[in-house]
Amino acid sequence: MYYLSEITKTIRSKNAGPFWVTIDLFCGDDINYQRVKNGLTIPIAAKHLLITENLIKRFEIDDLRVIKISFQRKYFQGSRLDRDMHGAQFAHIFSEIQIN
Repeated sequence: MYYLSEITKTIRSKNAGPFWVTIDLFCGDDINYQRVKNGLTIPIAAKHLLITENLIKRFEIDDLRVIKISFQRKYFQGSRLDRDMHGAQFAHIFSEIQIN
């Protein structure tokens, strides 16, 4: 088992507009990119984000060795219930996910 923080070069999360957040997982080499690509599934992401799978989109950018996970925010950006206006806290959650 590997923590994503151990096999990725960088994990960052950010707003993707007022209704979405995107998490980018940058892998430094092909071996770890394949590990993340095969191991980080939508069901795993949904489990850690505490949301349903249908709210998540997953993108693979093979040339850059990047996996992107985008999901709908529970509350739109800047609303009085929004606890993370920049969407930055989700990178930490993903750094602690374990995959095979």
